[in-house]
Amino acid sequence: MQKKSLWIGLVLMLAGSLQVNAQYDKQDSTYKRWFVGSTFLLLGNFDKVNNPEFIQLNIGYRITPNDVVSFEFKRSIYSWPLGIPWGKSFDAPGENYPGHARILAPTLAYQRFWWKGVYTSVHALNAFEKYMHADNKKIGNGYTLYLTYRLGYQLKFFKNRFFFEPSIGFTHWPVRTKVPQSFELKESKWPKYFGYEPGFHFGYNF
Repeated sequence: MQKKSLWIGLVLMLAGSLQVNAQYDKQDSTYKRWFVGSTFLLLGNFDKVNNPEFIQLNIGYRITPNDVVSFEFKRSIYSWPLGIPWGKSFDAPGENYPGHARILAPTLAYQRFWWKGVYTSVHALNAFEKYMHADNKKIGNGYTLYLTYRLGYQLKFFKNRFFFEPSIGFTHWPVRTKVPQSFELKESKWPKYFGYEPGFHFGYNF
């Protein structure tokens, strides 16, 4: 993911420009159980440096107005160790891998609404990784389990047809297998977690 303050400004502008309602109620005629969506982080695909080629599709079901389960499918590539915190080392030359990793990542998520639009969620991302050398030759396959814990707020638009969920998350990866040694050398100097991960999910209810 790229550090793009423009993204934040864009989504906050959109959120502030429309009348919103963030409280679910089964008796409300606008209440919808299913939704599909994605994330505004797709805007990172316009970056010409370390382009993530990121794709995300979400589909979810509201078991109750407060309890939500969803399936997320993600695909991306990355060339830097994931534990590098925000700062001068983030995407800095010399910190990158000697190649890149491509991932296909089915994800299961549970979301709990506590008060109006305030929610917490946990996401279990199963990353099936293909490691590529700088010359674009495959050097191995691996697997990583990423667990992300989020605190966020849901904004609803147009009679609950659309929603937007800004959030902040903490991610760690308790399971990681078959990382090539040349990649592991870059990883070893950084923690196996990443804090303050922004989230900008949006979706359509039906």
